[in-house]
Amino acid sequence: MKKIITLLLLLTATLGYSQNSNPITIKGKLVDKTSGEPLEFATISFISATPDKSPQGGVTDLDGNYQFSVTPGTYTIKWEYITFKSLIKTGQVIDADQDYGTIALEQDVAELDGVLIVAEKTTVDIRLDKKIYNIGKDLTVRGGSASDVLDNVPSVSVDVEGNVALRGNDDVTILIDGRPSALVGFNGAEALRQIPADAIERVEVITSPSARYDAEGTAGILNIILRKNKLLGFNGTLQLDTGYNPQLGLSFNGNLRSEKWNFFTNTGFRYRETPGNSTTNTEYLSANAQNAFVNEERDFDRLGRNFFTSLGAEYFINDQSSIVANIVYRLGNDDDVNTNVIERLDENGNLNEATTRVEAEAEDDTRIQYSLDYKNDLDDNGQKITASIQYSTSISDQNANILETETTTNTVNDVERTFTDEDEQNATAQFDYVLPIGEDTQFEAGYRGNYRDISNSFFLEEQLVFPTGPLVPDAGLNNTFDYEELVNAVYGQYGKEFGKFSFLAGLRFEQTNVTITQATTNSEDKKDYSSLFPTLNLGYELQDGENITLGYNRRVRRPRGRFLNPFPSRSSESNVFQGNVDLDPTFTNSIDLGYLRRWSKFTFNTSIYYNRSDDNWEFIQEDTGAITDNGDPIIRRTPVNLSTQERIGYELTMMYRPFKWWTINTDFNLYRASTDGEFGGQNFDFENTSYFARLNQKFSIPSGIDLQTRINYRGASENAQSTNDGIFTMNLAASKDILGDDATVSLNVSDLFNSRKRQSTTTTDDFITDSEFQWRERQVNLSFVYRFNQKKKNARNGGANGGGGEDFEFEG
Repeated sequence: MKKIITLLLLLTATLGYSQNSNPITIKGKLVDKTSGEPLEFATISFISATPDKSPQGGVTDLDGNYQFSVTPGTYTIKWEYITFKSLIKTGQVIDADQDYGTIALEQDVAELDGVLIVAEKTTVDIRLDKKIYNIGKDLTVRGGSASDVLDNVPSVSVDVEGNVALRGNDDVTILIDGRPSALVGFNGAEALRQIPADAIERVEVITSPSARYDAEGTAGILNIILRKNKLLGFNGTLQLDTGYNPQLGLSFNGNLRSEKWNFFTNTGFRYRETPGNSTTNTEYLSANAQNAFVNEERDFDRLGRNFFTSLGAEYFINDQSSIVANIVYRLGNDDDVNTNVIERLDENGNLNEATTRVEAEAEDDTRIQYSLDYKNDLDDNGQKITASIQYSTSISDQNANILETETTTNTVNDVERTFTDEDEQNATAQFDYVLPIGEDTQFEAGYRGNYRDISNSFFLEEQLVFPTGPLVPDAGLNNTFDYEELVNAVYGQYGKEFGKFSFLAGLRFEQTNVTITQATTNSEDKKDYSSLFPTLNLGYELQDGENITLGYNRRVRRPRGRFLNPFPSRSSESNVFQGNVDLDPTFTNSIDLGYLRRWSKFTFNTSIYYNRSDDNWEFIQEDTGAITDNGDPIIRRTPVNLSTQERIGYELTMMYRPFKWWTINTDFNLYRASTDGEFGGQNFDFENTSYFARLNQKFSIPSGIDLQTRINYRGASENAQSTNDGIFTMNLAASKDILGDDATVSLNVSDLFNSRKRQSTTTTDDFITDSEFQWRERQVNLSFVYRFNQKKKNARNGGANGGGGEDFEFEG
C-alpha cells in the first residue's frame, strides 16, 4: 500500500482535483532530531477520510523543505523517512494554507519486551552532494581495518600498498569526524590499517565540497565517522575475530544513555600477522655497469599488535543544545622481519655476487586525539551554531638491525642499525553559524584554524671495518626534519531555491604559513601564501527522485613531511626516496556534472568530471651516479613540480534489488589524464586512460544464511616512466544468525585468488625495471558477534527514495 501511495503523490499534487478550484498550500521542513541535518526525499502523505479520494502529498528537497498543494478536507497526515519513526496526525481538518515549520524525526529504535531493536544494514546513501557508506554488517570487512572499509566505498580505490585514491586521484583528504587528525597523519596508508573496521559508523565521499570544507585535497574529501551509539539504556556488541594468516581480535562497542547523558565506547585489541612479498628485476643499460642485471626477491613477515579505544560522553543541556567530549587512543606495537635475496649478474648472465639482506624492525606507535563539540539549535527555523576544538598527537619510534651476508661464502659484508622517530601534532578550532532567511534562503559562515607540526628524525650507523669495527654514523643520511604549518580560514556561503532550481555559492579564504627546519644543515625555509577558493553547486529537480547537479570548486594540494625532506630514506640499499624542499603546492580547478534517478528498486547515479591542475607533482626516477658497496647504481625517486595535468572522467554508481533475497551494488569509474611537462631535458608528456570497477552482491539463502561477494578490478595505467598492469581481487563472505538472533557468526576470505599484486615496468635511459609487489597475501577471518540488549532488524521500508517502497541497502 505504501508503494502505491508514494507513486501517486507527485501525480496527485500536480493535477489536483477538478472539483476544487482553490487548492491549499502545505509547506514545512523535516530534519534529523539527533544531528539536525535535513532529511532529503522524505515523504509527506495526506490520506483522506473519504474512502474514494486518492492520497495527496509530496517529498522534501535537498534541504529537507517541502511545499505542495492539496484540496480541502479531513486527512491523516504522515511524515515518513526511511529508518526513522513516522509522525502521524489523524483527523486533521485542512481548510487554509498550513506551515508546519520544522519537524524533527527520531531514528527508528523500538522497544520490544525490554529489548532494543536496531538495524544492522550496510547502506549506500546517494545524495546530490555526496555518497554516504554506512558500514552496518558488511561481512567482507569484518575483522578488517579502515583501509578495507574504504576499498568497499563507491568512487574510492585502495592500491596494494594501502594508498587511497578518489576517482583515480590519490590527492584525497581524509578526515576523522569532520576534522584533520593525527590518526591518519604522516603515514596515512599505515594509519588506516590500524583503525579497526568495527570502530567506523560511516564514510562520507564528498567529490564537490562546498566552501564549508577545507580546500585541501584536489580529488575531494573522505570523512570517516567513528561510532557513537545513542540508544536508550545500556546496549552494545561484543566481537571476537580469528583467522589465517594468524590473527586474533576482541572488541566491544556500546553505550549507556539516560535522559541527560550518553556514554559511549568502542574498544578493542588485535593481533595480526601480515606476510607479503615482492620481486624486482633491473637491467642497467650503461656499458660500464659492474652488474648489468640485479634481481631482488623480498619477503615481508609482519607482526602487528594494536589496541584501540574511543571513549566519549554527550550531555544534553536541553532539547536544543548538547556538548560532546571524546578521546580516541591507539597503541601499536609491530615486529617485522624483511628478507631481501639479491643476485647480481654480468652482461652475459654470469653470477657476480649473491647476498641475503635481513632487516629486523621494531616499531612503537602511539596516537591520541581529544575533541570537544558544542551544538545549539537557536530556533525551530534552522538557525544554529556549532563549535569544536580538537587536539591530537602521534608518536612513532622505529629501530632496525640490518645484516647482509654473501651467500656463496657465508661471510658478513654489511651491518647497519637505523633509528627513526616521527612525531606529529594537530590542533583544530572551528566555529560555524547557519542562518535561514525566509523559507528558501540560507546563509552560512564560519572559521577554522588548523595547526600541524611534523617532525622526522633519521639516524643510521654502519660498520665499515669487519668483523669487529665500530658502527659509524652516516652523515649523508642522518637528519632531523621539522615541518610546521598554520592555516587560518574563513568562509561564507549563500544558498537559495527557486522552485525546482537551487544553488549554493561560497567563497573560502585560506592563509597558509609554513616553516621547514633541517637540523643537520641548520637551515630554515619559509613559505607564506594566501588563496581564495570559490565554490558553486547548482541543482535542478526534473521530477521527484530525478535531479541534475553542476558543481565547481578550486582546491589545493600542499606538500608535507617526506615529500619535502631532502635527506634520502631507503627502501633498499640501491633504491632511495628523496624529498624536495622546493616543492610548491598544486592548485586544481574542478567541474562536476551529475545526474541522479531513483526508482522503487533501482538507483542510478552518474557524473562527468573535469580537473585541471597547475604545478602538478610527478615522481621521477633517476640514476644518482653513485653506487653501493656491491657495485649497484643507486636509483633515486623524488617529486617535482613537473607538469600541468588535465583529468576528465566518467563515473557510474548503480544499486538494484530485484528480489528481497538479492541485492546488487556496483560502481564504475573511467578517467583519462593528460600531462604536459619537462624535467632535466627529458620530455615527460604522457596520456593515461584507466578505470576501476566494483561489483558487490548479497544473497539471502534458506536456513538464514547470508552470502556476500565483492569483485574489484583496477585497470592498467601508465605515466611518463612506468606502466602498471591491471589488478583483479575477489572477496567472499557468509554469515548466519544464532542464539535466537542475539549473535552472528561469519566467515570471510580476503583476496580469494591471491591476485592483489602490483606488476609494473619502469623504463628510463639508464635502466629498465620489472617489479611485482604484494603487500598482503590472502587472508581468512572467522568472526563472532554477540549483541547485548539488541536484536538486528531490517530497516523498515519507506518513501525516502522518492520512489517509495525500497531502501537501497547492501547488507552483509
